[in-house]
Amino acid sequence: MEQKPGDFGNIGWRVTFAGMGINLALGILYTWSVLSKGIPEDWHWTEAEKSLPYSAACLIFSIVMVLAGRLQDKFGPRVVATAGGILTGLGMMLCSLTTSPIGFVLGFGLLAGSGIGFGYASTTPPAVKWFPKEKTGLIAGLVVSGFGLSSVYASPLANYLNISHGTQRTMLLLGILFFVVVVILSQVLKVPPPGYMSQGAAPILPTTPGIQARKDDFTPLETLSTIQFYLLWFMFACGAGAGLMIIGKLAVIAQKQAGLSLGFILVAVLAIGNGGGRILAGMLSDKIGRKATMFLCFLSQAVFIMMLSRATQGTLLAKAPVLAALSALIGANYGANLALFPSITKDFYGLKNFGVNYGLVFTAWGVGGFTLALVAGKVYDAYQTFVYAYYGAVALLVMAALVTLMVRTPSQSRG
Repeated sequence: MEQKPGDFGNIGWRVTFAGMGINLALGILYTWSVLSKGIPEDWHWTEAEKSLPYSAACLIFSIVMVLAGRLQDKFGPRVVATAGGILTGLGMMLCSLTTSPIGFVLGFGLLAGSGIGFGYASTTPPAVKWFPKEKTGLIAGLVVSGFGLSSVYASPLANYLNISHGTQRTMLLLGILFFVVVVILSQVLKVPPPGYMSQGAAPILPTTPGIQARKDDFTPLETLSTIQFYLLWFMFACGAGAGLMIIGKLAVIAQKQAGLSLGFILVAVLAIGNGGGRILAGMLSDKIGRKATMFLCFLSQAVFIMMLSRATQGTLLAKAPVLAALSALIGANYGANLALFPSITKDFYGLKNFGVNYGLVFTAWGVGGFTLALVAGKVYDAYQTFVYAYYGAVALLVMAALVTLMVRTPSQSRG
């Protein structure tokens, strides 16, 4: 007997908000600019070295997403998300025992980056499976909004702990906090039972004899065989890389470029835009389409980053309220990527292997973030300005916008 949606009450919404809560903890990644700004001068780290743990975490996060997606497809999200909480906590605690860049790369980059990947990979897939495709953008946006919004509380908290207890003690306390929160919330995650059809979902109609229908569920190898995968990968790398470059350096940008000492507030403001942008972009894409929304976000992000390049001391753009608004808009456009790309991956390649397929697409996030964040640090060390890094990011965003015009739904068929 087929199970009715109403028999499950509000399980889908509980899974959605548990996933959001997990991401609120794992979004500690986005507070790195505040954490790195608190590194004592007597540690003698260069700006490039301060970029390394964050860049490594972005790269490891994205690579682990492939494995984590596969594991959560096979064993369920609860186990994989729990492992994510444990790894993230241990990584942060390891950072509390060292003062070297390599130690932080191992702790924050490798262990915490892996933990974030395991946890993040286990939140969106189970949530979207409880709802019809017409709500995919909204649900994906809600789940990942937690990751973006985390800096609203974590940035001021990290700044307070840095001032009160120093960098090492801060990493220890945050590690314990996120270990506990993620492990507890992970127990709420679950997928629908076999045969479940969400309320409002369209029934699957039989294929007319002699006519081939588009393939609904792609295996990972089939996904990799489509040109659409590589176009999506390129767009994601450009959109995510540009945003992560700004996020990872925003506190430094505020202080050294605009002459403001309240960088942690800008990080929190950017986080509000980051979280809100995920929800709004998800909802908008349900109405006007994923590609149209991506096109708008890429172009507007290029404009906002170009404006940020002009925000130097004494200019109107460097005034705190204007810079805060600009930070929020950059955060919103960056956050949109994290709602749009899982949604379009589900649209193109189906739900059966969604975890691993989105993990493959998500590697673009890590490569883009690792590359542009590291380049920004090296550019600053060489020229004492981020302006050339801004120009490179703007060029990539314009190219990504143009690529959206070339993307079509995969045509692989089933017979």
